[in-house]
Formats: sequence, C-alpha cells, structure tokens
Amino acid sequence: MPAKIIVSYDGTANEDDAVALGRLLGKAGAQVALAYVRHTADSVGDTQGILNRGLSLLGDPNAPTYIVTDRSTPEGLAALAEREQADVIVFCSDSHTAKGHVSIGNSAERLLQGGRTAVAIAPVDFAETTQSIERIVAVGDGEGGARQTAEALAAALGADVVPVAGEDTDLLVVDSRADAPSGVVLLSSSSEHLIEIATSAVLVVPRNVVPAFGRAAQQQHSAA
Repeated sequence: MPAKIIVSYDGTANEDDAVALGRLLGKAGAQVALAYVRHTADSVGDTQGILNRGLSLLGDPNAPTYIVTDRSTPEGLAALAEREQADVIVFCSDSHTAKGHVSIGNSAERLLQGGRTAVAIAPVDFAETTQSIERIVAVGDGEGGARQTAEALAAALGADVVPVAGEDTDLLVVDSRADAPSGVVLLSSSSEHLIEIATSAVLVVPRNVVPAFGRAAQQQHSAA
C-alpha cells in the first residue's frame, strides 16, 4: 500500500503552503487527501467550496476530501488518520511566522507529543518558493526511522540525502525521541528547537516507523 497523506486545510492564511508540501510529498508515490475540521455541526459555510479550492491548488480534482466535525482540530485529524490508516498529517506554519521559516502551531504541537501519525510542517511562503524536493537531511540517531524515510523519499523523488542542513535544504526528516514507544511521535526539546529555526519543510516520523513512500513498505522495527 502506498503512503497516505492528509493535509489539514480550511483555506486560511498559509494553508496553501501545506497543500504545496502535500503535493510534493505525493510525488513520492503517496495518496494525498484534504481534510477540513469544523468545530460545530452548524459551522458548515462553504466548506466543500473551500476544499475544492484546495483541490485546485493540489492539482488533483479527484483527490479525497474529508469534512470532520470535532471541537479539537488535532483530535479530529488524529481520529481521521487512524480510520483512514494515514501515514502523514501536513500542517502549515502559524500566520505570524516570518517568511521562509517554520513554526509549530497548536494542532501540530499536540500531535508531536504522543500522536501515532507522522507530522509534516511547511514553512511560510513554501507554495511560492519551493517547486521540488531535491535535498533532504535526516535528523536523529539513525535507528528511529528518519534515515530510512529520507532515503525512500530521495529514491522516489530523485533527490539527494545530504549530511548537513543548509540554506538549500528542502526537507528535514526528524526522528522521534529515542525513548519514545514504537509507533509514537515524541519530539525532543533539541529537535523542537531545530524545527523552530528551520527554513525548510519538516517531517517528523513516529519512532521505528517508515512511511511507505516510493517502494518502501511501511514497517515496524523491533523496539530498541
């Protein structure tokens, strides 16, 4: 089964960046869907119209869309990801973030501390500045899944895995903490700091999980 990606999208500021990141990750053989989380049953508005705009940005009018009703955006997305067996949830950065930088919003923060789905975050202005993923850096102890994920993405996208992040880095793939339970996302304080100063997109993977990008099969390694 190919990797499944859910992009959190409600048409507000910077969410075009999340769609752009989802589109690029989708080129690694993944299925991409958009999800709109509404907080009350009567807050429908033009929800499907907003999702249709997202599909236009995604470049795939036939991609799946989901409308989720939940008072909590992260809980609604986590439940959807579990039901659909999604591998990655993609977020944008906060609207107050400087262009070219990443910030971890409240919803992403919740899923980075105990979630079971990989979390990707796009920097501000990603949709305008990044047309491909060519240089990927794996961050972690080499055992948690980040290195294998970076290599699978690189093989599928024709990209390179490079040892050190720089201004020309397109994607950081980050391990969860070494003491995280297998299959769970737990971000260390050092990794959180690295993300907050990053100028590239970020993908944080659950411990010992490799999303099925390209020909890589999703796998669980034995816990360290």
